[in-house]
Amino acid sequence: MPDPEASGERLAPYRSMRDFERTPEPAGEVAGGDGPARFVVQEHHATALHWDVRLERDGVLVSWAVPKGVPPDPRENHLAVHTEDHPMEYLDFSGDIPKGEYGGGRMTVWDRGTYETEKWDDREVMVTFEGERVRGRYVFFHTGGKNWMLHRLDPPEDPTRELMPGDLRPAPLAAGELPADEEAWSFEPAWGGQRVVVSVEGGRSRALDEAGEDVTGRYPELRDFGRGVGAVAAAVEGEVVVTGADGRPDAEELARRATARSDAALRRLAARRPAALFLADLVWLEGHATAPLPFTQRRALLEKLELAGPTWRLAPAQPGEGSALLRAVRAQGLPGVVARRLDGGYGAASLRFVRTG
Repeated sequence: MPDPEASGERLAPYRSMRDFERTPEPAGEVAGGDGPARFVVQEHHATALHWDVRLERDGVLVSWAVPKGVPPDPRENHLAVHTEDHPMEYLDFSGDIPKGEYGGGRMTVWDRGTYETEKWDDREVMVTFEGERVRGRYVFFHTGGKNWMLHRLDPPEDPTRELMPGDLRPAPLAAGELPADEEAWSFEPAWGGQRVVVSVEGGRSRALDEAGEDVTGRYPELRDFGRGVGAVAAAVEGEVVVTGADGRPDAEELARRATARSDAALRRLAARRPAALFLADLVWLEGHATAPLPFTQRRALLEKLELAGPTWRLAPAQPGEGSALLRAVRAQGLPGVVARRLDGGYGAASLRFVRTG
């Protein structure tokens, strides 16, 4: 049975860093108990998105902040920063920590369960997790100071899982006529923006354009998109659009993003004219290329992710409505429509750009 006095001493740093009249976090009254050791992983939308991994040990929760989340694959290690011990009540804590308080931001339980300890010393903590999302053998190994690394010892739970390629970009989009068999195609507006594939891992975004150039820095808004995607590893094709004062897509405003000379200038542009990301297709999801799948399946998987936020949304997909949509976008002064063959994979053969002119 844990010693309550010893647990209280270990929680002194935690308590000294918080004002419990302002934060909803628990002050810590429970010292723990018998039974299997428990763990919790919390998704923490603080200044920087990260995941907090907490292991029950001697009446407290030994804690690490993991910026990219628990790695599902032994081929990659994730930084884990050791933080102060937390009270046992944190096993169930979700809530909004007020801005200005330590760790301010939204915290939710991402996973919980039990674990078995194989080794625990100052250099290595080796455990087997049994949670709803995290299962298998892992090791935290110390690299210096507060920094540790988190490594999966078991093979991926999904044996077919692959690492996401670093060069995912939009497939070529050739101009052409409306297809004669419109019923076999899906259509969406072309907004006159910049086509990108945004890859997200561990809540971090990276955007490549059609030439393979990294354009992430042009769009500070994409940081929030990555936070919105969270722990899901996905790569989405979409179009970045910047509107003018009249609310219509503005090519000059978009071009200013490419010529801005500093991060501060980009932040000012983003504050004045936020970029919107219209999500149209899915090319990678949780360790698997979705490009070989027909568009109907890719679109269904994309919709299932429920990606909607202040500056990102699903592009409208209208199967079989090419002629009607082309007339509508022509009336709105948009450049055209994008056609995607419903039974086609993600590639040039199944994509077409139809101009309004």
